[in-house]
Amino acid sequence: MTSTIVFDFDGTLAVGPGPVLAYARAVAEGADPELLSEIVEALDAFEEDGSGGFRDGYDVVGTLAHRRGIPAPEVQAAYRRSRAALGTDACPVEAAPGLTRLLGRLPSGTRVVLATNAPADGLDRVLAAWGLAGRFDEVLAEVGKPAGLTPIIRRALADGPVLAVGDIVENDLAPAAAEGAATALVGATWRTSPAPATMRGPSIGDIADEIAAWALSPETPAPSGAATPAER
Repeated sequence: MTSTIVFDFDGTLAVGPGPVLAYARAVAEGADPELLSEIVEALDAFEEDGSGGFRDGYDVVGTLAHRRGIPAPEVQAAYRRSRAALGTDACPVEAAPGLTRLLGRLPSGTRVVLATNAPADGLDRVLAAWGLAGRFDEVLAEVGKPAGLTPIIRRALADGPVLAVGDIVENDLAPAAAEGAATALVGATWRTSPAPATMRGPSIGDIADEIAAWALSPETPAPSGAATPAER
């Protein structure tokens, strides 16, 4: 039996405003000069308490661009330009606090997968900069979540228990839960989302003990994680 942990990338493994701000700047180029300020203000509010009904920071940028009438192809092209710079000074990206330590705590037999909707541009560069080159058994880009996550989860479940970790319930967790996998919710909506999750917390570092415990005994449900670390 092989247990598998499937990690999302943006907002899960990768934190900090760099990639989203790079996307916002690319979208705002040639648009209303006030758009960038509007996006930054909305991003700050979302990161503070998950307000605005957005899925994540990228949804903030895309939604506000749409409201300004920027055509979808232009928004997508801006996103692609920003991702091409991932991991450079123009688009800095930080590893989630505690990520490297958590990966080092996992049993050697645990399979670790990175599955993202983002293009592959810059992923290898970022993982190498974090000292994690070769640490993931699979790095899957442009997965097409939510639907694209289902076959990944099913394939992993054929070998043993699965834990899906991510910051967007609809994309990262719901397809996995529907197949019987355990789930971990992190990011801006960890507290406000009504969706059930096996564990939850602000970031991977905050639930590292629960993830490690699951990896050691994957058939035993981990704590719910509904309380803040100080309340546990």
